[in-house]
Amino acid sequence: MATTADIRNGLVIRHNGELVQIDSFQHVKPGKGGAFIRTKLRRVSDGSTLENTFRSGHSIDIVRLNTKKMSYIYSEGNALYLMDMDTFEQVPIPSAMLGKRLPYLKEEMELTIQFDEENTPITVELPPVVELEVVETGPNDKGDTASGGSKPAVLENEVKARVPFFVSIGNVVKIDTRTGEYLGRA
Repeated sequence: MATTADIRNGLVIRHNGELVQIDSFQHVKPGKGGAFIRTKLRRVSDGSTLENTFRSGHSIDIVRLNTKKMSYIYSEGNALYLMDMDTFEQVPIPSAMLGKRLPYLKEEMELTIQFDEENTPITVELPPVVELEVVETGPNDKGDTASGGSKPAVLENEVKARVPFFVSIGNVVKIDTRTGEYLGRA
């Protein structure tokens, strides 16, 4: 059994009967009394966050995860179908697992999936940068320059982003999937 000395960011543990991921932790040694670890936990099931304090040396139940690279092939209803690149097995996952990052998903995109001991998908990670084509954007205003300022643009997959004035329809741009920010032209 592991103890609080094994805690690190990103670790998945079983806490109060449910799977939680440690987002951050802080080891606190007060002047009086025993040391403790203050943690911010994220429920794997619904993504909600909670805070918990563990006494130093408290035992924790670490969940061993299996990580696989899978390719997105299609969606049907509220399910996304991914294909294991080694076995060609198709695995459905709920589209809600991607949350606000779902619009950045493209066919044949490689995703990183973590499975628990029962082979249930726990987390889904998109690549940090995706390349999308600009399908709609306004004209440049008179006096606008290539440096500074931005204008709204609609990208393929209906994604909206702010792009520099020099970007026009048909350009392919790089977008950060975590923040939705323009990173550059592809």
